[in-house]
Amino acid sequence: MNTITELPELTQNYTITEQQQADYQANGHILLRNILNQDEAEAYRQVIVDAADRFNTEKRKMEDRDTYGKAFLQIMNLWEVDEDVRKFTLAKRFGKIAADLLGVEKVRIYHDQALFKEAGGGHTPWHQDQYYWPLETKKTVTMWMPLVDISVEMGMLTFASGSQELGFMGNLEISDKSEEVLGNIVKDKGYPITRAEVMQAGDATFHAGWTLHSAPGNHSDTLREVMTIIFIEDGATITEPKNKNQEADRMRWFKGLPVGSLAASEINPLV
Repeated sequence: MNTITELPELTQNYTITEQQQADYQANGHILLRNILNQDEAEAYRQVIVDAADRFNTEKRKMEDRDTYGKAFLQIMNLWEVDEDVRKFTLAKRFGKIAADLLGVEKVRIYHDQALFKEAGGGHTPWHQDQYYWPLETKKTVTMWMPLVDISVEMGMLTFASGSQELGFMGNLEISDKSEEVLGNIVKDKGYPITRAEVMQAGDATFHAGWTLHSAPGNHSDTLREVMTIIFIEDGATITEPKNKNQEADRMRWFKGLPVGSLAASEINPLV
């Protein structure tokens, strides 16, 4: 296994242009190429996959899972338990991209999340990430980075461009119901549907917390290995949870900090 001293430093800036910032803010998402070079992507793939394998708790067969469970294997906050993954999640390169896209000076980590869609894995229903987050700010963004080259057939992330304008759409967790309700909204409002045809390891999409997005199933015979990091603006505060998932997030990712507090627990470091 790689050790933290052998891993590439991810401190060099990746420049975001004014046009890219404007495109992100208009559409609620953007695809950025070559954030990691080939050597960087392969080095970190090794440690993330190793950590995900060690901490994955999903033991059920595919046919025994619900729609959410079939969508992906989900292993969260690996940076807390693995020093090598920590170097990836807390990388200044990623944090600077997030801050530049959001138009803020500083960002904090909400949590990281390995999302591995198995061969034959199901679709990811339409949803909003920020449904799960008890935050008062709209300035949140998720980085979604494949660790292997992927194509549409493997389950490419799919966005409804401009849908971040909707904000909170009710208590719709990722489910068959969210697929139906939010999918109908996407059609009724005529939002353009955007997805990449191919992404290489080290490319990444960034999408806003309220942007409606989904993904097809993995129709290939290859595991779709993706690592995600959620960033929030520094200075954001915790709101009254609107549902049980937000309360669970308040307790887990904000260490139970009270409503009205800065969203800045010991596991929400500045990056």
